Amino acid sequence: MRPTTVCLSKGFFGRSLEEFKRLWSIAYNLEGIKGPSGPLPLHDFHRPESLDETKLMSDVDIGGYSKASLDWMPPSPQENTNGHARFHGTISTALPPDRPEIQRSGYAAWRTLDRPLTLFGRALWNIDMYTYLAMRIRSDGRSYFVNVQTESVVPTDLHQHRLFAKRPGEWETVLIKWNDFVRTNHGFVVEPQTEMLRQKVRSIGVGLTDRVPGPFELFIERIWATNDMSEGEEHLVESPASREGQLRNKQGRNISWSDK
Repeated sequence: MRPTTVCLSKGFFGRSLEEFKRLWSIAYNLEGIKGPSGPLPLHDFHRPESLDETKLMSDVDIGGYSKASLDWMPPSPQENTNGHARFHGTISTALPPDRPEIQRSGYAAWRTLDRPLTLFGRALWNIDMYTYLAMRIRSDGRSYFVNVQTESVVPTDLHQHRLFAKRPGEWETVLIKWNDFVRTNHGFVVEPQTEMLRQKVRSIGVGLTDRVPGPFELFIERIWATNDMSEGEEHLVESPASREGQLRNKQGRNISWSDK
């Protein structure tokens, strides 16, 4: 048997060893019975290299004119003592003149890359033992969405939730219940709803789809799964809004979070 290029690639066996240690720790500490011993880190932007593990997207991919960037920001005593990312740019709803099939434009997003292969298969996050998704952010108050992708039967499915910032312009920790995410496909709510495959989370990210022209800016320090509600104020469910950017079903009806 000859080793494949993937097996010989730099870091493959190191990743496999880390995955083995993680699985062994879960079994040794009986986390499946007692529950997790602490929070589960999903992604952080403490290092400049953390940007290499993300993918930036916008309507430029379909000929649109929005501009989006994801930049690393060094620690600052005045802003944040940890490194963090700045997701920023300008939303434009202008349609490409040579693409008549494009009827909507005006979005920007980023997500973590799919985790690489190990000897145990593709690495996935298992957040089944956690209640909350936690994010350390500083928002401008626009209508951002948190996007979670799993090993779904339908590859284009996403699980989404509004990123509710209580103190725009200030750093805060936002908690979202994993059970409150809504399954969508190409921007529309999927009916009937099914539970997220919480044992097989592939990636996580943030998108802006409110289609409001103008600048945007969101700072993100880190993302993790937790059971500790004291790590941040749990958001309140927002009443349905009529402005664009809210999730809708295929009949065009706005979906409130209490409708799930």
